[in-house]
Amino acid sequence: MYITCLDLEGVLTPEIWIAFAEETGIPELRLTTRDISDYDVLMKGRLNILRERSLGLQAVQDTIAKIEPLGGAKKFLDELRELCQVVILSDTFSQFALPLMKKLGMPALFCNELVVSPEGMITGYRLRQKNGKLEAVRAFKSLGFRTIAAGDSFNDLGMIQEADAGFLFRAPLKLIRDHPRIPAFTEYGELLGAIKALLGR
Repeated sequence: MYITCLDLEGVLTPEIWIAFAEETGIPELRLTTRDISDYDVLMKGRLNILRERSLGLQAVQDTIAKIEPLGGAKKFLDELRELCQVVILSDTFSQFALPLMKKLGMPALFCNELVVSPEGMITGYRLRQKNGKLEAVRAFKSLGFRTIAAGDSFNDLGMIQEADAGFLFRAPLKLIRDHPRIPAFTEYGELLGAIKALLGR
């Protein structure tokens, strides 16, 4: 039995922090794991900016409420879920993800959690597990699943390389060039076709 593990932001939805950067006019918040591979460095930088600007959880959630899945993402996900089990493995946070999951038909999601003060300020974050995407793929393999993984960023490489089959999707050119053996796609139809080929469909 196959299980497909997908990244969320950049694969199925726009990047939340980029959308928030555009909403607030703070260019430093545009940085993602495409730009900074060390997630702890990236998040500490984001939280420092929020604290300096007195921006709390509600401000980010207000932006997320306006975000729609990428064009074709819901249809792709629906078709894929008819073929095999699908889990979204994301470094986002439960306090961010629910509106997006509703728009995607409530797929299974493994993500992290923010630490929020009684005043609504984001003071920190808790990882579900260190290297959570990689460890989830390893766990699924230990349960007897054949695994497929697709993502767009540095933090997806572990799960992509650990999976029985892995793909880059709408990844930056540098990532594609640095990992030429990983098939790279830009369209949902291409990615779905590659997965169907693995499934013998």
